Amino acid sequence: MSEILLTDFEKKVLQELEKVPLGRVTTYQNLAIKIGKPKAARAVGNALNKNPWAPRVPCHRVVKSDGQIGGYAFGVEKKNALLKKEGIEIRNNKIIDFESKVF
Repeated sequence: MSEILLTDFEKKVLQELEKVPLGRVTTYQNLAIKIGKPKAARAVGNALNKNPWAPRVPCHRVVKSDGQIGGYAFGVEKKNALLKKEGIEIRNNKIIDFESKVF
């Protein structure tokens, strides 16, 4: 089995992501800010796409800044299902009561 190779940036993103609790979400932008790279929201998304420990390391809890679901390596339907299982309500691919769900 090959070793998982992640950059320091990718490791920081995944470590910060582990802090997002069940039933809450964060945004790509918030993660970028928390790791000290406020202009790297797109790079955060790329790092999440490489997450070898999903869904244990919950990249499904990362959404767009406007509350829309955004992408997911295993498909948006799977992301919606995981979020709904955690108590997040979604309508038209957008989180209901988004501001109260952001960590």
